[in-house]
Amino acid sequence: MPDAYEYPVALSRLGDSDSRDAQNARALSWMAARGQAPLVIVTPRRDVPAGLLKRAISAPGTTHLTWRGLSVGALTGHRVIYAWPDRQRLNDLWDADAAALVVIEWGESSTADWIIEASPDLLLPKRTTVAGSTPSVEPVSLPDDVDAILQSVARWSAGYSTGLKWNEEDKLKADMMNRPARWQVVKVDQLRARCRELGMKPNDIDAIADFLQRRRDGRRFNVRSTYRDFHWGD
Repeated sequence: MPDAYEYPVALSRLGDSDSRDAQNARALSWMAARGQAPLVIVTPRRDVPAGLLKRAISAPGTTHLTWRGLSVGALTGHRVIYAWPDRQRLNDLWDADAAALVVIEWGESSTADWIIEASPDLLLPKRTTVAGSTPSVEPVSLPDDVDAILQSVARWSAGYSTGLKWNEEDKLKADMMNRPARWQVVKVDQLRARCRELGMKPNDIDAIADFLQRRRDGRRFNVRSTYRDFHWGD
């Protein structure tokens, strides 16, 4: 997929017998070596536990932002330390034109897909895994009809800064219900891998993967009448 992060990116992970303050220290150290652009530290709330991160927030010239009301535009041109984001907050970083970004991870489940998408340096106790050497999901060949559908969806998605529109989502939902056989052989991880390869935005990847998972769980969709009988092909 196209490189969504054209600037240095890292993730600081809590290691075995590690501490949150040591994890924060690795993020701060990595960022200190990334030039002199203004520093922004993003945390869930204004209140931050005492320690190195709190001291860094208090340093002259540092801007402290919180999740609430955060605009990605406020990160443009800045060195950004982003503390404990969930999956949605990481999705919202797509196309953020920062000078450098380091994510302080809270839990691996929230960052697993983002690591594949962003290929960050991985900061661990006593070692750093450099970008490009983190594990990735290998793309898997999909049935031709499914692949053609995803290519169409990717073209639609690329045309909108805010992601897929409701009618495009309804077409996907309807096809999954009206032509279930073609989707039965597709695994969710395979779908994610192909969507990444096609350069889709993270929010769109999550939405499409969720549709497939819900169908595999036996759930049905509410589709507007315009597209209720829609399907691709004959």
